[in-house]
Amino acid sequence: MSKPKALLVGGTERTKERLAQAFEVVDGSVDLDAALDAHGQEIGYFLYFGHAPCGAALMDRMPELRLISNYGVGYDAIDVDAAIERGIMVTHTPSVLDDEVANTAILLMLMAARNATADEAYLRAGRWESEGSPPLSRSVRGLTVGIVGLGRIGKAAAEKLNVFGVEIAYHGRSKQDVPYRYFADLKDMASKVDILMSIAPGGPSTHHIINAEVLAALGPRGMLINVGRGSVVDEEALIAALESGALGAAGLDVFEHEPHVPAKLMTFPNVTLLPHVGSATVETRRAMGDLAVDNLTKFLKDGTAITPVPECKDQ
Repeated sequence: MSKPKALLVGGTERTKERLAQAFEVVDGSVDLDAALDAHGQEIGYFLYFGHAPCGAALMDRMPELRLISNYGVGYDAIDVDAAIERGIMVTHTPSVLDDEVANTAILLMLMAARNATADEAYLRAGRWESEGSPPLSRSVRGLTVGIVGLGRIGKAAAEKLNVFGVEIAYHGRSKQDVPYRYFADLKDMASKVDILMSIAPGGPSTHHIINAEVLAALGPRGMLINVGRGSVVDEEALIAALESGALGAAGLDVFEHEPHVPAKLMTFPNVTLLPHVGSATVETRRAMGDLAVDNLTKFLKDGTAITPVPECKDQ
């Protein structure tokens, strides 16, 4: 009996090998158009890596598609409404990356507060030896961190932040049963915290919610940390705030038009930049790949998935 066809775009050798145990793998990593031209009519499953748009037009090239398994917790690049209209289940990989992304948020926070990027550049330039010690940095103890998006990762970050002696507040769509102060208004929260930590998902509802007004409220000693989605922050407003001194520092793992990073952002000594590596450990990426494959194999077996996206939980 022949195996059903599954499209794979990206991924590791382990992912491909595990996928091949239950599926005939159509590898579209190099030339997706050619793969779809040759096999699109028979593809029933799709293991989706990356952030390129996965919309109705792409789905329509696979009329037998039943499941899109997203490698990652964020799935804003997938048109879930279009998938549901076509009877396609969408899954993602929550929980397995919570710790590492939360760790990355805290890493960026500490680097921003302690001037780590500027201090390393100071040392590498030989200035420590020739000019003495660099300017003093700030302690995070006693500061207030406002988390934008208190989901799984946000809660993991909040738990880890407790050991640093900070106060924690949060903003989201609704108040939760947690021991942190809730702000319904993001600008109001920004005016009352020292560090704004964005762990919010992308999509129309969060597009540019951290704008010029929010950054102005955060203030010249405030710090912005973003490990959620780049689209949440108005990048032009962020650059303007950093340039004018209206914002104190930033630590960014995500950007509005990845992998492009505005050249101006790279010129600020008070900004730490990472290439979207929040979950990029060997262990976490392996767990993500395994869960992405497990969603496919479970659906093939009984028509259900382990971690469907919220919009598909009732399918």
